[in-house]
Amino acid sequence: MKEKLVVIVGPTAVGKTKMGIELSKRLDGEVISGDSMQVYKRMDIGTAKVTKEEMEGIPHHLIDIKEPDEPFSVAEFQSLVQPLISLLNKKGKLPFIVGGTGLYINSVIHNFNFAEMSTDLPFREEMEQFVKEHGVDQLHHKLKDVDPVSYATIHPNNYRRVIRALEVIKRTGKTLSEYQQSQNEEAPYDFVFVGLTMDRDQLYERINKRVDIMIDQGLFEEAKRLYDQGIRGCQSVQAIGYKEIYDYIEGKVTREEAIELLKRNSRRYAKRQFTWFRNKANVHWFDMTNTNFNKKITEIQQFIEGKLYNYSEIN
Repeated sequence: MKEKLVVIVGPTAVGKTKMGIELSKRLDGEVISGDSMQVYKRMDIGTAKVTKEEMEGIPHHLIDIKEPDEPFSVAEFQSLVQPLISLLNKKGKLPFIVGGTGLYINSVIHNFNFAEMSTDLPFREEMEQFVKEHGVDQLHHKLKDVDPVSYATIHPNNYRRVIRALEVIKRTGKTLSEYQQSQNEEAPYDFVFVGLTMDRDQLYERINKRVDIMIDQGLFEEAKRLYDQGIRGCQSVQAIGYKEIYDYIEGKVTREEAIELLKRNSRRYAKRQFTWFRNKANVHWFDMTNTNFNKKITEIQQFIEGKLYNYSEIN
């Protein structure tokens, strides 16, 4: 029998964290963070990292495992998550991957073979130098004609992902999505793919409010501490929420402009997350617009039980 797994995805601010915790409480599960930024220590506010109080006793994995100046790749994510899924299944726990980083999640449920394509270090170094000389936006523009899907779904600030997409084209002649599709063999897990969605205007309002709360909680101060510690030019601080404030710290924008850019970039990120997941045929979507949260939890719980368990197993 295949190991069981539940994946909860959706755009930022839609309510994935709370949903993952509540479902874990009901279904004897543990949460694996599927967010590529919550691995970093001391980056709590800007990544909307779940607090100990919010966890309500549910164990969370892959949070605070990296220093902010360390790289973190999709291949490393896969190598950490797959043994963890096995361990939780052996313990009789139901693993919940909760997050919005589509490539990372797909690498696990479709078991991408990263060893198949070796790294082209000279090309990566060439592209890193290009970024230093011309900036992330010009690098991102290189994708527009050769890989429009990656161009639309990868943020320019995530320049290492952009370089990886360009590297895949150079090494294989395929776009990143074509290369991934070629590896989409039968999933190694008996898994349920739950997607949370919401009316766009309501979601954007939630995103704007979340940014205001982050500011009140001390996001500018958190970013300034990282900046003063010399955490600059790293993968971690290219993320939305830090890049904008770093620009403010360096005098490139005003405080008000940084906040508006953060809200705008967060909304655009949510749109890219929709773009990534909406074409995935195996995602079952649940609308969170103006919904009774407890009723929705019950609906999703029953859906998961119906997909993963026989009636005799849950009674």
